[in-house]
Amino acid sequence: MENILPIHLQEVIFSSSDSKQGRVISKLLGENLIRKIAPRIYSGNLIDAPEVIIRRNLFNILGKLYPKAMLSHRSALEFQPTVTGNIFLTFTYTKKIYLPGVTIRFLEGQGPINGDIPFVGELYYSQLERALLENLQPARQPGPDSKTLTLPEIENRLEHVLNNKGEIGLNELRDRARFIADQLGLQSEFKKLNKLIGALLNTRPVKILSSPLAIARVLGAPYDPTRLELFEKLFVQLKQNEFPYRPERNIENQAFKNFAFFEAYFSNYIEGTIFEIEEAKKIIETETPIPTRDEDSHDILGTYRLVSNHEEMKTIPGSPDELLSILRYRHKVLLAARTSKNPGQYRDKNNQAGETHFVDHTLVKGTLIKGFDFYQALVDPFAKSAFMMFMISEVHPFLDGNGRISRIMMNAEFVKAGQTRIIIPTVFREDYLLTLRKLTRDKTPEPYIRMLDKAQKFSETVVGSMDFMQSHLEKCNAFKEPTDAKLKIIDNIK
Repeated sequence: MENILPIHLQEVIFSSSDSKQGRVISKLLGENLIRKIAPRIYSGNLIDAPEVIIRRNLFNILGKLYPKAMLSHRSALEFQPTVTGNIFLTFTYTKKIYLPGVTIRFLEGQGPINGDIPFVGELYYSQLERALLENLQPARQPGPDSKTLTLPEIENRLEHVLNNKGEIGLNELRDRARFIADQLGLQSEFKKLNKLIGALLNTRPVKILSSPLAIARVLGAPYDPTRLELFEKLFVQLKQNEFPYRPERNIENQAFKNFAFFEAYFSNYIEGTIFEIEEAKKIIETETPIPTRDEDSHDILGTYRLVSNHEEMKTIPGSPDELLSILRYRHKVLLAARTSKNPGQYRDKNNQAGETHFVDHTLVKGTLIKGFDFYQALVDPFAKSAFMMFMISEVHPFLDGNGRISRIMMNAEFVKAGQTRIIIPTVFREDYLLTLRKLTRDKTPEPYIRMLDKAQKFSETVVGSMDFMQSHLEKCNAFKEPTDAKLKIIDNIK
């Protein structure tokens, strides 16, 4: 779109062979209304550094000054300069041109072909198949000065195609790449690409691959790399913190079960399974569901059967296989009455909550297996609990019941360590959900950790008989909606 700003207010102004335009630029330069920031480039921005202006307008500059140039090789996949400021283009000659903050690396080669994509102005970029072939060309040395990505990075790109478009999509990519290779004389590069695709599709030896993500795919445990980055972020923050020791005070069997009742009650309330407190008590006491709410009643019963069983709640995973097995068993007990939700079975389709998309169903097991490495490396019970709960919630391994399962897995860590379990009361529901969401979307673990710490500090005060616990919870506003009150922590520890 044509720039309608007065010329001296435009951030990027290009020199022109038009004499009238040239005189205007010279006059504005003389009046210090614009400045020259690079050969053939001027700017009406007199404040920002030239390299900032160039970076911000880079593609517009390339499209204007070098028509029919193509972002190619790694730049066609990354769409930004490397960390050392290199951007790679295929053009009519080989040359380096230095602009403030950016080195343009022109590589002589074929211009746009059918399927290459118009970008900004007259700038193009290589279609995916061409870019992959270009990145398999010989390069002197890997790194930010290389025109090509590393082999593991290329494998990860292919794995992403396989994950999103399946074997059919990856085979279609191979067919298009074969055609392009014949056009551009990149047959040797296609042979490399063909071997990598064959390895991913199990038609070539896996030893060809070097990317952990691609190897995991071939070996049957593909995982979500973005979730692993998020888990690592939480892991690092947990390792850098010290957490208070809050011993379990409900040691007697009945007190343990009393706490478990409220744990089950609130855990279901969060998920929308809402009962009056006396209704829930009757369901637990009689082990009989309310006839008009059979499935909801069984949800309460299933949760309580797990969290009130001291031996069950002392069970924590010692290996990835044990993690997968424990999750399936607890889910089967939890949702025994909801046969449509496949109790005890990992989901076979994708799901989401609002704008949050959970891990692709084909990556659930692999992501849990890889996440277990972080869990196992944690020592503090609070850290292990916080990590386990978030990992299960984030992966969402089942069609339903994921929030309840994640909280059960969290509290099992505390029971094993002899520490206070956590209740998330109704009044604290928004704090809980918002900090989970913030960690997922903003990769900010601190609010989530503070929220759990506050929840455990509160839960430590819930002690004693059923009636005493209920009275205490009422004083703390536990049963109120978040819009009506705030959680109070009333210290009743003698």
